[in-house]
Amino acid sequence: MKARDVMVSPVVTVQQSATVSDTAKTLVERGISAVPVVDPQGKVVGIVSESDLLHRVEAGTERRRSWWLRAIAADEVLAADHVKEHASKIADIMTQAVVTATPDTPLHEIAMLMERHAIKRVPILANGELVGIVSRANLVQAVASARKDLEVPLSDKAIRDKLLAQLNGECWAHTGLLNVTVTNGIVDLWGFSSSDVERRAIRVTAERAPGVAAVNDHLVTRQLRAWY
Repeated sequence: MKARDVMVSPVVTVQQSATVSDTAKTLVERGISAVPVVDPQGKVVGIVSESDLLHRVEAGTERRRSWWLRAIAADEVLAADHVKEHASKIADIMTQAVVTATPDTPLHEIAMLMERHAIKRVPILANGELVGIVSRANLVQAVASARKDLEVPLSDKAIRDKLLAQLNGECWAHTGLLNVTVTNGIVDLWGFSSSDVERRAIRVTAERAPGVAAVNDHLVTRQLRAWY
C-alpha cells in the first residue's frame, strides 16, 4: 500500500498568521492532534502539534526549572522555551523542518520516516501542493482493515519450496539446522533454532507463507555452550 491509499484528505490547515489561541481551538473543534501551517499560497511552511502547546502561560504549564537548572541551561534554550510559552503567533512556535512524503510513497517508508524522526504524522505533497496527511493512526487502520489476498491453491511441494526459499533469504535464519515438511498445507517445523526469537521468527514466516493452513512447531532451541 502507498500513502495515497490511507491518507486523510482534504487536510485541515491554519495560516502562518494565525494565533496560538485560534490554532488550539482548531485542534479541539476538529478533534485532531496536529495541523500543518501554510502560507497565503497554500504551501506548507510548518506544522504544529499538541506537544507544541503543552507548556503555555495561558494554562500555567510553563516549565518550572530550579535555579540551578536555569544556571546551567544555555541562554538559547531558555530563550526558545520563553518563545514556546509566550508567543501569540503560531509562526513563532511551529516546527519549520517538516518531514513530508508523496502520494506514491510506500507505507513502509512512511513508517520508517515516523520512527527515524520521532514524529506521529507526515504531510503528503504532490508537486509541492498539500494533498493529504498520514498519521500513525492511519497506519494502524491499514493493519486493521487488511484483507488476505486471494490465493491460488499450491501443492505441498510448492509451499515447502517457497517457504525454504524465503527462509534462505533471511540472514537471521540458520536453515542448515532446519527441516520443513508439508502435508495438506500443514507445515511441520523440525530441527534446531539458535534462540527463542529465531524460533518465533521462523514460525511467523511459515504462518504467513502462501498456501499454509497451519503450522506445527517442533523446533528445539539449542543452548550454546561456553568453553573455558
